[in-house]
Formats: sequence, structure tokens, C-alpha cells
Amino acid sequence: MSEFVPTLPPGYRARPATADDTGTVHELVSACERALYGRVRTDHGGIAAVLARPGLVPALDTLLIHDGEGRLAARAWVNRRSEIDVHPRHRGRGLGAALLEWAEVRAHRAGSEQIVQTVPDDDTGAVSLLRSRGYEPMVTEWLLEFAMTDEPAVPEPPTGITVRPFLSGDGPEAHRLVQDAFDAWQQRREPYEEWAKHTVDRPAFAPAMSAMAFDDGQLVGVALSLDLPEADEGYVEQVAVRADHRNRGIARLLLRHAFHACHRHGRRMCTLATHSDTGALDLYLRVGMSVRHSSTVHRKRLPGA
Repeated sequence: MSEFVPTLPPGYRARPATADDTGTVHELVSACERALYGRVRTDHGGIAAVLARPGLVPALDTLLIHDGEGRLAARAWVNRRSEIDVHPRHRGRGLGAALLEWAEVRAHRAGSEQIVQTVPDDDTGAVSLLRSRGYEPMVTEWLLEFAMTDEPAVPEPPTGITVRPFLSGDGPEAHRLVQDAFDAWQQRREPYEEWAKHTVDRPAFAPAMSAMAFDDGQLVGVALSLDLPEADEGYVEQVAVRADHRNRGIARLLLRHAFHACHRHGRRMCTLATHSDTGALDLYLRVGMSVRHSSTVHRKRLPGA
């Protein structure tokens, strides 16, 4: 059981999550997304990957809150960052504040100097709660979309560049390229097994909708995509280009290949997320994407930090 359980409103009870809770947590997060955005982005595999993160101890780092009828009302986890979701039917009862208190206590006891929460800018209640507890804005995240009524065109590749879909066995090489490309802003390099759970080993991973760029047989860029049937759209999970091949139009080429493949597989919308530390927003806007909604990453320094 968790070291600390916050005081809950009458009729609610709390316990840690287990792998068996993946489905109900997915339903909860989906309900929250549907209420806020009118559509679902989360997939079952993404929740499973979080619960399997190296270093996350479910008995200590997760908390589920159920109502008197045993239905999941809210959930939270904390491990280098934190996520909290409260079912729309249970908002306004203090569950979010209770889980936020729990997350801060757990992060502090685990030795963290700060805690980070990402909150959609349209969720004004959650933003107000964070600000009232001393959280400050850190970076902005955007979800972008590319609508495709007609089959999108694919530009001619730069000289010497060839593009093909992701094939079995490409994972380790794609992982090395992504980790090298993200070193400039990521906090840590992800081991292959952790990275793969969120990408190439994820049930929603779509190899035929992913694109790999090569120069003389060497991998120089990737666009790795998911197929999200609940949202009826594709999602580009990661885009990366080797440092010595940037500014050649390869990222734009990869995105256009991914959009084209997404359209050919019956999807009429493709999405992608980025944040202000990457400096990539202008690239995505130039390729024809538009911002669907934004979120802000908030940070709070913990006592003793």
C-alpha cells in the first residue's frame, strides 16, 4: 500500500494500481478526453507502457480512487513527472486536490526536487488548482493536426535520400537515431525496452504508416506512427532526423510520407504532439499542420529542493 493516502470525501476509497487495472484506467482517461476535447487520444497500450515504466513501483507511485459502487473515479501516478485524471462525473468534489497532495508527498519522499504536471490550457479548473498550490508554467505543448480530404502529395526526396515503411528488425536502429536526436532536450536516454513499449512494441504501432529515410543505406530519419481507431486518426509518435542531415527537408518528407500512408489506410486526420523546447512548431506549421489545442507543463519546487 502507498506510504500516504490523502483524506478523501465520504464514500470514496483509495488503493494502488496494478497491471489488471489498465483497462479501467484507459476508460477513465478516455472519458476525461472525450469531455474536454470531444474525442479520445489515449490507447490501451499507452496506459500499459506507463504502468511498466522502469523505476515506477505501482504500490508506491500510483493511486486509484473508487466510488461507493466500485467505479473508478480518479487516478494518479508520479515517477519523474505526474499525471492526474478525475472522471467528469466526480469533478468538483475535491478528488483532484487530494491526488495532487498525494503526488507531491510521494515525489518528496522519493527524493525528487520538483514535481511536474501537464494540464490542458482549456481545463481552467485544473490550471487554477495548480497555480493556487504554487505551480509555475515551464513549457508549452501543442497537439497539431493535418486534415486530409484528398490524398496528400509527397514531395521529391533530396538527392540521395530514399524512403520506405518501417520493417521488422528496424527497432534498434530507429531507437539509436531517436535517442541521439533527442539528446539536446530530453532529461535522459531511454533504454530500448522502455522506448519500445511506447513505440514499436505498442499494440497501436503502425509500421505501414511509419517512414524511414536512408542515405546510402544509412538511416538518417524516422517518423514513427500509431493508428488510433478510437479517434479514427493516425498519430505520429516520434519524428527525428540525424543531426548531420538536418535542414535538407528530410523531416518534411517523412511527415508527408506518414500522412500519405495514413490516408491510404482510411484515416482522414493525422496528429502529432510537440513542445516549445524542441523548436519544431514552425516546421509542423509549414508542412500544413494546425494547432488543435495546447497544454502547459507546470512545475513546483518541493520542500528542501
